[in-house]
Amino acid sequence: MPEGQSRNDTIEDRLVEDRTFPPPESFRAASLVSSPALYDEANQDWQGFWARQAADLLHWDQDWQTILEWDEPFAKWFVGGKLNVCHNAVDRHVLAGRGDKVAYHWEGEPGDTRTITYADLLADVQRFANVLKGLGVSKGDRVCLYMPMIPELPVAMLACARIGAPHSIVFGGFSPDSLIDRINDAACRVVITADGGYRRGQPLALKPNVDVAVGATPSVEHVVVVKRVNEPVTMVAGRDHWWSDLMAAADAECPCESMDSEDLLFLLYTSGTTAKPKGIMHTTGGYLTQVAFTHKYVFDLHPDTDVYWCAADIGWITGHSYIVYGPLTNGATSVIYEGTPDTPAQDRLWDIAERYGVTILYTAPTAIRTFMKWGAEHPASHDLSKLRLLGSVGEPINPEAWMWYHEHIGGGRCPIVDTWWQTETGAIMISPLPGATITKPGSATFPLPGIEIEVVNEEGQRVERGGGYLTITRPWPSMLRGIYGDPERYQDTYWSSYAGKYFAGDGCKLDDEGYLWLLGRVDDVMNVSGHRLSTAEVESALVDHPAVAEAAVVGAKDDLTGQAVMAFVITRGTHSASPELGAELRGHVATKLGAIARPKVVIFTDELPKTRSGKIMRRLLRDVAEGRDLGDTTTLADPNVVEEIKRRAAESPTED
Repeated sequence: MPEGQSRNDTIEDRLVEDRTFPPPESFRAASLVSSPALYDEANQDWQGFWARQAADLLHWDQDWQTILEWDEPFAKWFVGGKLNVCHNAVDRHVLAGRGDKVAYHWEGEPGDTRTITYADLLADVQRFANVLKGLGVSKGDRVCLYMPMIPELPVAMLACARIGAPHSIVFGGFSPDSLIDRINDAACRVVITADGGYRRGQPLALKPNVDVAVGATPSVEHVVVVKRVNEPVTMVAGRDHWWSDLMAAADAECPCESMDSEDLLFLLYTSGTTAKPKGIMHTTGGYLTQVAFTHKYVFDLHPDTDVYWCAADIGWITGHSYIVYGPLTNGATSVIYEGTPDTPAQDRLWDIAERYGVTILYTAPTAIRTFMKWGAEHPASHDLSKLRLLGSVGEPINPEAWMWYHEHIGGGRCPIVDTWWQTETGAIMISPLPGATITKPGSATFPLPGIEIEVVNEEGQRVERGGGYLTITRPWPSMLRGIYGDPERYQDTYWSSYAGKYFAGDGCKLDDEGYLWLLGRVDDVMNVSGHRLSTAEVESALVDHPAVAEAAVVGAKDDLTGQAVMAFVITRGTHSASPELGAELRGHVATKLGAIARPKVVIFTDELPKTRSGKIMRRLLRDVAEGRDLGDTTTLADPNVVEEIKRRAAESPTED
């Protein structure tokens, strides 16, 4: 239970949204799932349902004997089965005669492009797998990847999977200290990096960070460097190697290692509440089954005609599952891009979507709200008529951002799949099936077939209506298999709050029709005069106002009410910040959610403190609101933003 809560506390349900959108008939008629049949099958035999997906979607070298072994909280799926992830993602498509099919259209930020077929990908992966072997990497050895968004990143991932060496990707925006922690925890033998990557028109150095980190990581024997930005770097003889030199000398063929279904595929580290990051473990057969299933059915994938674009970074779980492993396993054609959506111009995404004829777009609510702020004229200047499905990932999407996405990007014709899942779940857990589900703006709708979700109160009792805590009540194939080297922490972190239930800290509410509405992290819940308010609901109420493009809300200590609502707001279009607008927004929230939710302060700002992945760092906003020294800002996209917010906060009037 979160610290400071009583057993009677629950998250209040205040925001009402009653707009509904059935699947367009033209979409439903051609969709993979247009009826409840898939849900019915899963409800009748959920383990058998997942076994059928594993058999239908993947190639197995050896059949499994047992679908699931469950020794709470430890799961083993498809026990005894053997397969190779790289074979499923690349080789089998080439062997089936589809080697000429495009796997990736790649867009570099400076405007350079590459088109990579499945045959191209297979050739590069085999050579780099042999490079790894030549550096002494064998099955079970861990390899760290610290790379920009370039094609060599999925090549390196697949090469690791090919020889059975688990990879640990560290997002390219992280500092040397973050690298040190993750490399040492996994005892990685090799680091794969680049001289740098491009971001907002400038080269962003990576190799110097690796040089600093390797001085404190005794397990590292070799560093492989891709030449991307042609900036001078230090190369240590015997330790550091240019990617191109090693590839030129590597053998062209490398057989796949047949892996046990429960062999480790990758580690991905998440920040914990303590200083030590958590190494989330994902294994082979179960992970690939659910990732392939969700990518196929949530996005209604037609691989022969779709061009799919997940506009995320491969360094996060979204990129692992829905840029690399899911799309490739399903034989999709995908887009990858380097850099940011506003370089060289604010219409960059729509230019890319138009040129490649993108049909499916999957991006984050933070990005959508940014596009709203920039203005609808940017997507309107491009032909987006080939888009047929939109997706949202990363955090709850507020209804007005959902509607803007629907109208200005989807032209009012594209279903939106608002997805909920986590690094720990490995794959999507809650989402519409776009040909079968009536959607509501801001709701992730229902658990997918084969997934069982319960919203519970503080005592762990099921909530049938209203707010509570999101739990998962039975194992799922892509679930994390633990925290690397720390099974006790895994138990304590995810399975100790509610008996027999997985809980990772998200609030949720259920409406009268059983739709699920994610409320964000429980840590972000505010306690105002004994009322537990969701930051997500207050932010949605603010963005509902036509003057607001984006908002972030935190609770700050208050002598009278315990916590007070502090709102940080970016205005939209021609609207200007003023005390009068601040008062109007406070009143607007009170009208939408009740007087208890009225912000005490509205602070106008040009930007919010975000990580390079687009996540708002509310911790820093709480520091600002409570006048504390700022915590760690090394992962911010722009560290100067917080100082400007501090200045504006000091000047902002407080509600009486």
